Amino acid sequence: MGVNSFWGTPAGWTLLTVGQILAILVWILISLAFMLWGDRKVWAGVMLRKGPNVVGPFGLLQSFADFLKFVLKEVIIPSGADKAVFLLAPLISFTLAFGAWAVIPLAPGWVVSNINVGILYIFAISSLGVYGIIMGGWASNSKYPFLGGLRSAAQMVSYEVSIGFVIITVILLSGSLNLQTIVEKQAGGFWNWNVLGGAGLKGLPAALIMIPMSVIFFVSALAETNRPPFDLPEAESELVAGYQVEYSSTPYLLFMIGEYANIVLMCALISILFFGGWQAPFPTPFTTSWNPTAASFFAFMWLFAKIIFFFFLFAMVKAIVPRYRYDQLMRLGWKVFLPTSLVAVAAIGAWRVFGPVS
Repeated sequence: MGVNSFWGTPAGWTLLTVGQILAILVWILISLAFMLWGDRKVWAGVMLRKGPNVVGPFGLLQSFADFLKFVLKEVIIPSGADKAVFLLAPLISFTLAFGAWAVIPLAPGWVVSNINVGILYIFAISSLGVYGIIMGGWASNSKYPFLGGLRSAAQMVSYEVSIGFVIITVILLSGSLNLQTIVEKQAGGFWNWNVLGGAGLKGLPAALIMIPMSVIFFVSALAETNRPPFDLPEAESELVAGYQVEYSSTPYLLFMIGEYANIVLMCALISILFFGGWQAPFPTPFTTSWNPTAASFFAFMWLFAKIIFFFFLFAMVKAIVPRYRYDQLMRLGWKVFLPTSLVAVAAIGAWRVFGPVS
């Protein structure tokens, strides 16, 4: 049996799929280690501090030292906690955070599952993600984690609504729920990106709507991932550390990895939905003569650069924007973002029907 025929068998397909999953998982975990270092360095730089600078050159190995510390520490479970749910909660958060990456196209053909309803899959996974936090807050048998879990549930559900309507505007422009198709339709230069209307010069009037939609998506992503200035579920001033205050060692680490994986996922989604994904900002006809693997890697580097840029913006917002009050957070989501995104859906729908690129 030849090599090609083996990969067509169930055993070969399973090995190939598991290999793809492990490759993406390892890439995300290694990227998270250095992004966490970068997050801390940006925060320290804004405050005129040095940040991690001892473990490894420039402190680059600090995240790995922290990882070892968390893994080797004793797991402490409160005596009144529901032990099964207490340990299951961070595992659910961790698993769902990485499960969403199955449909994220990293480059042409570089996707674990290229399904036609990729956006619906992302919606489903992100909606389930809140259960891990609620379970962790409830199972801790303490009022502070419980309040943090309730806050997180209300916050994540509220901002998922506005994120959903924003994504509908992208679906209307692209005419597809497939993330790879959405990226492919933004080829040819930054003037074809969805943030500028997705249709070159003819689509520029739609940019008046899509640019604010990208901003709403970014701010909603901050709230969706409990990121400052919307980190109300983890507010030290009133909730000590929120839903995770009773967690330590590996369970706490799983919560943190899941949270950062969701942050990077949101950075990838912003890049894919609005800023061309793996597409370069200018046409690159010279890549047509390249080896397909080299061309795909070139495309992947563009997506990775965009992810790094938006993660830097996440870090800067954390460092310079003061925390919102909870009532301000809810008002922003329900009274500002929701009606604005609803009007935008209607406007983009009318543009697609009556505009010059209908």
